[in-house]
Amino acid sequence: MQAYLTDCILSALASMGGAPEGFAPEFEQPANPDHGDLSSNAAMQLARHFRKAPRAIAEDIVSHLRDLPLDAARVAAVELAGPGFLNFRFADAHLANELQQIIAAGADFGRTTTGNGKRALVEFVSANPTGPLTVGHGRNAVLGDTVATLLEWSGFEVDREYYFNDAGRQMRILGESVRARYMARVSPDIPTKQIGEGDEILTVPEPFPEDGYRGAYIDDIAGELFEAHGGNLDTDDVEPFKRAAEKQIFADIEATLARLGIHMDSFFNERTLYDSNRVWEIVEAFREKDLAYDKDGAVWFKTTEFGKEADTVLVKSTGEPTYRLPDIGYHADKLERGYDLCIDIFGADHIATFPDVLDGIRSLGYDADKVDVVIYQFVTLIRGGEPVKMSTRKATYVTLDELMDEVGDDVTRFFFLMRSPNTHLEFDLDLAKEASDKNPVFYLQYAHARICSILRKAEETGLERRGTADLSLLDHPAEQTLVKVMMDLPDTIDRAAENREPHRLSNYLREVAVAFTQFYGQCRIIGEDESLAKARLQLADAARQVLANGLSILGISTPERM
Repeated sequence: MQAYLTDCILSALASMGGAPEGFAPEFEQPANPDHGDLSSNAAMQLARHFRKAPRAIAEDIVSHLRDLPLDAARVAAVELAGPGFLNFRFADAHLANELQQIIAAGADFGRTTTGNGKRALVEFVSANPTGPLTVGHGRNAVLGDTVATLLEWSGFEVDREYYFNDAGRQMRILGESVRARYMARVSPDIPTKQIGEGDEILTVPEPFPEDGYRGAYIDDIAGELFEAHGGNLDTDDVEPFKRAAEKQIFADIEATLARLGIHMDSFFNERTLYDSNRVWEIVEAFREKDLAYDKDGAVWFKTTEFGKEADTVLVKSTGEPTYRLPDIGYHADKLERGYDLCIDIFGADHIATFPDVLDGIRSLGYDADKVDVVIYQFVTLIRGGEPVKMSTRKATYVTLDELMDEVGDDVTRFFFLMRSPNTHLEFDLDLAKEASDKNPVFYLQYAHARICSILRKAEETGLERRGTADLSLLDHPAEQTLVKVMMDLPDTIDRAAENREPHRLSNYLREVAVAFTQFYGQCRIIGEDESLAKARLQLADAARQVLANGLSILGISTPERM
């Protein structure tokens, strides 16, 4: 409907002298049903262009729309309201036609062609293999995977990619941590020391890196090495320990992601940017453009050229690049692979640094507008109204697997998606385990299961939901409200994909469930005249399908019994 009304408004504007190039009217559903089914503030958008009061512009638009005229099978009326809003009321025939299209599309209802012919790369998780995925990684993983699915439903060809680094200081510390635990198994009487403070004091074998990794998984990896090799590993060489840790941790990471239904299409190792000399070629390219210079033994990036108050270190005085340099190389590689859209899912700690990467690739001649960065805020687990303590290095963190073990995979995914990425997320463990309408994922899954139960009972009475039904009989306000809500699934998916905000779909699905509950509370199915009962049964089945489609995009299961 929005596409049709857009064409109509643009036709009216053409008769009025034309709209600005690229103009598109904005629409929203009025909060008050008395104001119609769809409202546009196009007149307000065009006030500066026409240099007239919005209401006068709206009057002209309405006049031209009535002259077109609007298709009576789609639009029953267009009305002028307030300072210049255009309010449209749908025709009953349009609602019946839309419901028929929902039924016909079935499992594909909601798919659009917005991104047809375009390729997108979504990079997410991207945790270095130094330990298990934590709750913080979980929000990144679920957000990235769902954004990728939304893009797929919008017509894009999508690849999911994991970027990691298995070299550098942290990986060396990881290897040293495993080696220390291994040496303690080879020589149980090895000296020990205590590290940490307060209730986080830990006894570790000597030598153990002061900032080493302390989780139980380190001891498990060391134990597996001891079982496989006894005391025969060369403890003067940290590499075998680092490689064993990387292999095991990556296997665990992939298994954790699989529990969430997440599978990567590709993995990109930062080390390849060094092996290919790409990072140093970028430094030289910046020098040639007078965007890099030496100072205090370091290489600096002239970020003041892009509006920053100070320049930024690109290569430290130790010769080690800051993360910006390989990231610039990585993004150049992405764009060279021909993607039309590259999406990064980053935590809030990247908010001050990713602009340097975009400036870097732009200065190298790449189209930085093809890169979109989604910044999400961090997660706090709440139990009994109090935050749950987490500290990654000190091994008091909560792993993503532990969270799923406690509240379930579906709940984990949904809770990560029910708030805007740019808001802090308080993950209420008590609510997550509650099997009631207060739990939002339970409410949606129960709505789906309830409709499945209604369909089974109808079938037992001999009422068949398939085949032809007279959908024009659905003229009850609750029936029409449900159809109107369901019609909005394709637009909701497009908006959620375009804005990288899966919570829009989460909120929409609750509206569907609420509208169905109100419909079923006011409109009987079994026991009504057969024609009306069949039409209502098809409406119920369409609501089930909309819920199933939306939940599948979110990666949530759709039980038929609860």
